[in-house]
Amino acid sequence: MKKYLPCLMLALLPWAAIAQTPESAEKLARPKLVVGIVVDQMRQEYFYKYYDRYVDGGFKRLMNEGFMMKNGHYNYIPTYTGPGHASVYTGATPASHGIIANDWYVRKLGRTVYCAEDSTVTAVGGSEKAGKISPRNMLTTTITDELRFATNKRSKVVGIALKDRGAALPAGHLGDAYWYDGSTGEFMNSSYYGDALPSWVTEFNNRKLPQKYLNQTWETLYPIASYKQSVDDDNEFESPPIGKEAPVFPYVLPELMENNGGLGMISGTPFGNTLTLDLAYAALEGESLGRRGETDFLAVSFSSTDYVGHAFGPSSIELEDTYLRLDQELAAFFAHLDKEIGVGEYLVFLSADHGVADVVRFMESEKVPAGSLNTRFVMTQLRGYTNEKYGEGEWIENFSNEQLFLNHRLIKDKEIDLIAMQQDIAEFLLRFDGIKETYTGDDMKRIEYTTGRKNLLQMGYNHKASGDVLLILDAAWLTNSTRGTTHGTGYTYDTHVPIVFYGWGITPGFSTRYATVTDIAPTLAMLLHTRLPNGATGQPIVEIFGRE
Repeated sequence: MKKYLPCLMLALLPWAAIAQTPESAEKLARPKLVVGIVVDQMRQEYFYKYYDRYVDGGFKRLMNEGFMMKNGHYNYIPTYTGPGHASVYTGATPASHGIIANDWYVRKLGRTVYCAEDSTVTAVGGSEKAGKISPRNMLTTTITDELRFATNKRSKVVGIALKDRGAALPAGHLGDAYWYDGSTGEFMNSSYYGDALPSWVTEFNNRKLPQKYLNQTWETLYPIASYKQSVDDDNEFESPPIGKEAPVFPYVLPELMENNGGLGMISGTPFGNTLTLDLAYAALEGESLGRRGETDFLAVSFSSTDYVGHAFGPSSIELEDTYLRLDQELAAFFAHLDKEIGVGEYLVFLSADHGVADVVRFMESEKVPAGSLNTRFVMTQLRGYTNEKYGEGEWIENFSNEQLFLNHRLIKDKEIDLIAMQQDIAEFLLRFDGIKETYTGDDMKRIEYTTGRKNLLQMGYNHKASGDVLLILDAAWLTNSTRGTTHGTGYTYDTHVPIVFYGWGITPGFSTRYATVTDIAPTLAMLLHTRLPNGATGQPIVEIFGRE
């Protein structure tokens, strides 16, 4: 054996050399900074709808120099802000991460809970009411958590948004989050994150920027006649601010503030996005993000696009103007990152937490089938039906998120078969126009659905927290809709959202393959060499790594 040993060692030398090549070391490299961007309520189509008006360095830069999954979707119902942010960052659906809506009914509490509420914490900055917030209701880790674990917490994670859920959920369990308190005009957080705000946040609040931005008139960025991608400014589809007769430009903000949330009104203007980016700049400087020899993560969520979209709808001049302004501000932000972090030294991804439905009345005016389900009428009819069939009693505990919660205690006391009652009520609800499909909680627990919207329902169904009967409305139908619009369905107008990566390690390109937002976090895990978030069900986007 001794005479063969030198030969064996010589044979192994090439493998040892391969293990130490610069190419191998490069594979373990990470970007200096990751910037996660969620544009609240952004449809994929907005990349193209306003393309001719975008500047070169904003959305166009992501589209033309990044890698885009053009057919990216949400893969569950309901499509809301809380579940959306949680799903992007955990790589899982609500069935796993537990954020099944923005608010949901909890039987054992007999009340609705908020997705980011935490009664055990207190406010740090801002008002006490706005400080009962943490990520504790999210049951799995995020990619931001996994980055922190991968570096023994040397990496910094900062989440920023006007909405508390848009900041706390992306920042994960181990990061820092800052959200806007409309009652005070300050960014704040809670005792979950520490006893006091960092000095850079306090200094930022002392600049009183909300007061500055609200002391102006919101005019269109360009001549209003040039907004060819939107319907007429004065129409019956949009919801004007309180105190303004018609939803038309200009919006004199100082005159409207008092009746529209005071300093909180900034959320419903494009200047809320400006304020969000102002804090992002301050975080980059205050925390030295991307300049400390570790990979840091800045998670930014732009909430104002959602507020504007709800009030005015996806065909409004107000929304078009909001996106044109955000585009210019993103261009300036990316230029700042180029200068401070370095071209090609940072990684960006952009997505949305959901899309949005067209305004029902607008669709009807265009002779497109659409409608509004009067849930008060439906519930009145259902209560009458259940009292007649099962006897007098409060059989219905709650109806929310298009899910019905039955009174399990009463059903047990009356010795009624719960599963049979679920099925009976599901059949009854199909009598109403606008209700397309119904499924029972028992269906969701017992049958594995792999296709269609019933699969999307199941991916959003939590065995411990979801309801007894689940509804799917017809396409273009909403509940209790008058002016303005909303989201939450499994139709493509709500599910089809941007998924685009840009910067460090990204070769420009695109794919039309179906992908889901739960693929974002696994893709980041591969790029950053971290563990997958512990509940992740998505898969890495292989095209980004040069494979089809």
